[in-house]
Amino acid sequence: MTELTRYRSVVADSARWEGFRFRSGDIVISTPPKCGTTWMQRLVALLIFDTVELPAPVAKLSPWLDMQLAPLDDVLSLLGAQQHRRFIKTHTPLDGVPYDERVTYICVGRDPRDVAVSGAHHMSNLDIDRFLEARAAAVGLEDLAELGVGKPGPATPPTPGEELRTWIEDDSDLSVMSLRFTVRHLSTCWERRALPNVALFHYDDLLTDLLGQMGRLARQLDIDLPEERIAALADAATFEAMKSRATDVAPNTDINIWRDNASFFNRGTSGQWREVFTDDDLRVYERRMSELAAADLAEWLHTGWLRAPTSPYR
Repeated sequence: MTELTRYRSVVADSARWEGFRFRSGDIVISTPPKCGTTWMQRLVALLIFDTVELPAPVAKLSPWLDMQLAPLDDVLSLLGAQQHRRFIKTHTPLDGVPYDERVTYICVGRDPRDVAVSGAHHMSNLDIDRFLEARAAAVGLEDLAELGVGKPGPATPPTPGEELRTWIEDDSDLSVMSLRFTVRHLSTCWERRALPNVALFHYDDLLTDLLGQMGRLARQLDIDLPEERIAALADAATFEAMKSRATDVAPNTDINIWRDNASFFNRGTSGQWREVFTDDDLRVYERRMSELAAADLAEWLHTGWLRAPTSPYR
């Protein structure tokens, strides 16, 4: 058995996967933060239950196993009791998740520049105090110093531009909100894309052709639904539809970690980075991407499948 890479942060610990027992047909949704995780969870839920009126909030139907805002025993009990086809969320790269041929692994990529913009908004909407309260109740806070939390910060708060440069150049193994982690995660998916049970989707493709991508997802999961039914379900997975039901669709709304649940769904567009990145930022970003990503991976991240010249899905 291949030894798993352990990924630790304030939010998650991939060691929580150790000993997890998969069932045949399980689905693992593995994406970096702000690449379309919740969107993919919503799509999978609609296909599995074949209804827009889901029996529970998405976060309860599709638990985040390695997130440290709930005791592991509680998460395992929830998953163990589920009778429906299970679909589990993680922000752990695929080399940190157990591999099982009976399981489908779904990855979602996005232009990293849009990830940076979305991530900045995401952090501004997070109630840090409430987050730490929930973490303390679930797993404690004794490891925060080890994880680099609580170290003295700069004398003055960083500007948005300085935060963006930090996101681009951060080399820490403990930060999941960085260009390095985003590319590293998606590299583990890209390297496994030829496996029949690993499927890569792209945020831009979901925006461009939601119905077509949902049909592709159904085929990947061996879910047989007529196109007109998939179209009806897809209507419940648009940005506007999800934002209107944010309490049921956004993650962790039951523990009140968001300042505004609806703001979890910010803009739902691509190309936001053009309003934020300066020419100097782009030069630093392009240099950094050349260090982190193979050329074909970088092309896919910036274009998606539908616009890629060599795409198998054109």
